Amino acid sequence: MHDRFHTVFVAGTFSALLLTGSALAAPLAATQQGKTGRQPAVKTATTRIPASTPASAATQTTPASTAPATAPGRAPLARARVTTAQATTGPIAGILDGSNGETVNVHGHHAADGTGAKYMNKIVYLGPLGNRDTLDTPYSVMGVPHDVVVNQQIRNINDMAEYLPSVQLEIRGDPNTSRPQSRGFEADVVSNSRLDGLNVVSTTPYPAEWVDNLQVLNGLAGAMYGPENPAGVFEYTLKRPTDRRTERLSVGVDSIGTPTVNGDISGRVGRNGWFGYRLNMLHANGTAYAPDSWIRREMVSADFDIHLDDKTVIELDASHYTYAERGTAPAFGIPAAGVGGSLPEAPDLSRRLAPGWSGYNMETNTFLGKIKHQINDDWSFTLGGLYQDAMRQSFGVTDTLSATEGTKGFYSASTKAATSANDFRVGSNMAYFNGRVYTGPVRHDLVIGTNGYMMGNFNPVGVAGAVPSTGLAMGTYNLYGAAPTNGQQAYYSQRNFKSSSVMSQSFIVGDTLRIDKHWSIMGTLAWSWINQKSRSTAASAVRQLPPTNAAFSPTASLLYKPTENQTLYFTYGRSVEAGPVATNSANISNPNAALPVGHSEEYEVGYKLRYQKMQFNVSGFRMSSQYAMPAPAANSSCSAGSNCLAYGYYGTQRNYGVETQISGEVLPNLSVLAGFTWLDAELVGSRIAAYNHKEIVGAAPLQANLLLDYRLPASLGSFAAGWAFNANVHYMANRAANIQNTLHTGSYTTLDLGTRYAFHVARFPWVVRFGVSNATNERYWASVYTGAPAGTSGAASSLYAGLPRIYHFTFSSEF
Repeated sequence: MHDRFHTVFVAGTFSALLLTGSALAAPLAATQQGKTGRQPAVKTATTRIPASTPASAATQTTPASTAPATAPGRAPLARARVTTAQATTGPIAGILDGSNGETVNVHGHHAADGTGAKYMNKIVYLGPLGNRDTLDTPYSVMGVPHDVVVNQQIRNINDMAEYLPSVQLEIRGDPNTSRPQSRGFEADVVSNSRLDGLNVVSTTPYPAEWVDNLQVLNGLAGAMYGPENPAGVFEYTLKRPTDRRTERLSVGVDSIGTPTVNGDISGRVGRNGWFGYRLNMLHANGTAYAPDSWIRREMVSADFDIHLDDKTVIELDASHYTYAERGTAPAFGIPAAGVGGSLPEAPDLSRRLAPGWSGYNMETNTFLGKIKHQINDDWSFTLGGLYQDAMRQSFGVTDTLSATEGTKGFYSASTKAATSANDFRVGSNMAYFNGRVYTGPVRHDLVIGTNGYMMGNFNPVGVAGAVPSTGLAMGTYNLYGAAPTNGQQAYYSQRNFKSSSVMSQSFIVGDTLRIDKHWSIMGTLAWSWINQKSRSTAASAVRQLPPTNAAFSPTASLLYKPTENQTLYFTYGRSVEAGPVATNSANISNPNAALPVGHSEEYEVGYKLRYQKMQFNVSGFRMSSQYAMPAPAANSSCSAGSNCLAYGYYGTQRNYGVETQISGEVLPNLSVLAGFTWLDAELVGSRIAAYNHKEIVGAAPLQANLLLDYRLPASLGSFAAGWAFNANVHYMANRAANIQNTLHTGSYTTLDLGTRYAFHVARFPWVVRFGVSNATNERYWASVYTGAPAGTSGAASSLYAGLPRIYHFTFSSEF
């Protein structure tokens, strides 16, 4: 596992592939590429602006720094892929190649990836509504652009959440397998997370090197995306083939020593560049953040664009990713009885806290296909499908704080094979028709379509090996002392059974009425069909929940634009969601049972402003949703802690809040991505009186983040102008750690620092980056969430400590 020969071998292999790609790829006379490294839109300069083009975008002029220019002698089809200042966005259903339509000129030496620090996105993706200007979007949409991912040396997509003030993570055993939250609401496994608009599993690892950016729509979106939790939409955009041929090699190291090699090859071949390709490969293997721990990440992905003509493109994507770790810190369970006082101080994770055999093996395979066609200037359609298989093996230790001396850091450790789901299989789909019609002076941007998914959860039948099904005690330890080294790896049966399944499909219609240049009305309606099945064990009968037919989810918005660069909006929405599934625990009388469909409601008001290269948005909201939790069972079968609780909707989560974000260039050479969220999240109407009007566990009342990136000006000379410096400050307020609100985590602040130097070697751009995350080595509880972790019966909540100071170094070169 630790043989450095693997690193040398992979580096050599990637280098050979880069050289081979350079030799085989036909040179194109392309002089530009998307700012995110993706192909510009397929659109001719003489074509009318499509219906999805915002009214403001139609009258604005693209800045000179981003206005495209067609090279002399460029092939006709290649010229057709250039977006002009007269048509700044793409077809109605979204730009044919999936890009955001913005381009940059390349004069002589092109800039290295990410060095421009472009932190403002003017265009957002709204699923069936396609790509829209943020000023024409009556929702709070925040994003982590591609340049942030590159410059902050992010390795895991969950690490992007730090830069979004309304987003938190429930770290379930490892930061790579976190479940996201937005505005204090927990996302479910599949309905809130999407890859290029299609549902994917949220609790499996994904490498940051695989995706281009993250966009989060905060609030209800069931009218556009079908049944989902009120945690919004986490939209990840894949890297797509670039118009300019690019071979990029990045070599880095993290922490004590995790060498990482990433090769990214992209371009176009064939007559007029009709076939686009992107091959992305990753290998990382070495010591993690603590002694005697290690991490291995390996990925290969391929993305292809097949342009049948200038109006039709087929997109094909496939990826394989494996993630394994050993000896990293586990979560710590909080007993329902408490810990004998306040929570202990978080441990220092740079010390070993788990035996070397504990950890995870995970594998995620994803296959995606789309076809996009521009029928005419007013109509287009998009058709897509995805299949994903996310598998895991979990054999970590289970640590539970002492009910009497946990406040001093004492905990008991045990090992037990997890019987929770270890395989998630998802198939998702979309089909949208987008168009434009007029009724007198009123323009209607229309959508009619469908989207949905099917997911099956598979659990192990039983356990295997020397560790019994009841687990094996390892002793009592202290957070600040020696960690367990005894015990042995637990195994479960290689046979799985299908413990639950859910099918969700929605029919969607929408209309945006542009009354004049100031007023617009947007309405979107969805009718959804949900079918759920579950069973407790491989031998038990399948329970079929009553199917949900034509569940209605409406959203209506009013937008007012006093000027072209300002928007005021009000949005009301209701949404349904597939019922959550109870844990597989002996103290639950209905284990693995899926609850009936849930309901949510939202009111939101907001303001948006774009000034030069800077964008500001603020919104206020009130949201409510049914709250699922265990409560005392109304039966007489409770015995010795078994069958004593029933899982169901036993309250309502009610959240008020205000959130804001600023992004872009606030001064020349100074980019910012910053925001804060104030949140009042409570449980009301609880069946258990002691829980009523209590703070929601893990929902921070205040969260803020400030990222600054400063580039030295060109006036200092060519050598100095290559330097840039960045700093990120993240603040998290005190959070409730149990549902009774008798325990709290305490607040914390972390500081990340970084620098980079960009230069050219024989006209090729090279960049050296160095960064330190958690520079002050703050010790803090990064995550807390309710519910027993796998194998920890009786734990009311689980804690996960924040990562220690970690150093990052990356060297990138393009050819």
